[in-house]
Amino acid sequence: MHRRVVITGMGAVTPIGNSIPEFYDALKDGKNGIGPITKFDSSEYKCRIAGEVKDFMPEERIEKKDIRRMDLFTQYALYAADMAIEDAGLKENGDIDKERVGVIVGSGIGGILTFERQTATLYEKGPRKVSPFFIPMYIADISPGRIAIVHGFKGPNYAVTSACSTSNHAIGDSFRQIQYGSADVMITGGSEATVSKMAVSGFMNMQALSTRNDEPEKASRPFDLDRDGFIMAEGGGILVLEELEHAKARGAHIYAEVGGLGNTGDAYHITAPAPGGEGAVRAINIALEDAGIKPDEVDYINAHGTSTQFNDKNETAAIKTVFGEHAYKLSVSSTKSMTGHLLGAAGAVEAIACIFAINEGLVPPTINYENPDPECDLDYTPNKAVAKEVNIAISNTFGFGGHNSVILFKKYYN
Repeated sequence: MHRRVVITGMGAVTPIGNSIPEFYDALKDGKNGIGPITKFDSSEYKCRIAGEVKDFMPEERIEKKDIRRMDLFTQYALYAADMAIEDAGLKENGDIDKERVGVIVGSGIGGILTFERQTATLYEKGPRKVSPFFIPMYIADISPGRIAIVHGFKGPNYAVTSACSTSNHAIGDSFRQIQYGSADVMITGGSEATVSKMAVSGFMNMQALSTRNDEPEKASRPFDLDRDGFIMAEGGGILVLEELEHAKARGAHIYAEVGGLGNTGDAYHITAPAPGGEGAVRAINIALEDAGIKPDEVDYINAHGTSTQFNDKNETAAIKTVFGEHAYKLSVSSTKSMTGHLLGAAGAVEAIACIFAINEGLVPPTINYENPDPECDLDYTPNKAVAKEVNIAISNTFGFGGHNSVILFKKYYN
């Protein structure tokens, strides 16, 4: 019998809020986080909109001298981690065994802002002017390393990179570390800071991004007939996962339980999903089996829901394949309609949205749902949050390269 794993802390930095209460309020209200790009001059770009983090003040939780030596993606990770660790009551709890506390935090791309700036320095000023901090600022694994250094956690420590599935793979690996007894507590999730010239150019030129520049508040419209691409976004999400008895022994508040995990590969195409969401079907089924949950017991799915033609159609088909008639009874929504697509951080932020649904009895909406697509015919919780008891929630993530990772969350019962 595997050990039970619960969530005891959460932290988030997102385009719709830089704390859990702000993020929760935004989900309730269907808040839009998309606007014109302010981080660089995008006037020559076909896509000039993004989901940027607003009013971020890293010095509230990170030493000033360290901020200068960190890429923004690491700042988001450290900030959200400090929030989650504080929320879990681990800061004041000095008697935990820090050798049994690990950190697995991923990033889809890592320090691309640093890479851009240092590349410009190299070509303009020569190799001697490249920062000696370039490598530790750029590499994707620096976030879990820095989180561990700041907090003294000496358990399993590494990064995961699997494009848009990154956070779910990180959370899933952390779930297994605790289940199998390698750790008692895991700090986990993902962060991303890719509102940059190079990243936007790359996604734009592969025609993946929305060009609804004149209406940024309506640009992210998952499952809507008029969707025209996803919206780049940034931020970070961190969860504290903990073995149940360990959490109870220290009187921790328990938000929800991690019930099951399903990971698969499409083996199909570098960017397009497998037809009919075949890989997603297998991932969802594996997660259900892992959790010992029947399909008709699922109340809510936080969809990958990117607002692209291929994803939304294939994800809908996958849900119908797995759930049959129940697909039309359960609630589905894409919170990317509000936040945009946080790439490697998406799964962590959307896991928090699942926990929101479980704890608040409220399904967050898919905003900008105006014109139904005949191929996308499920209940996507259009435009307004809906009151509903949610005992079982699933979070879907699918990444370029054919990576599929699905996590099942359960309401916690003693």
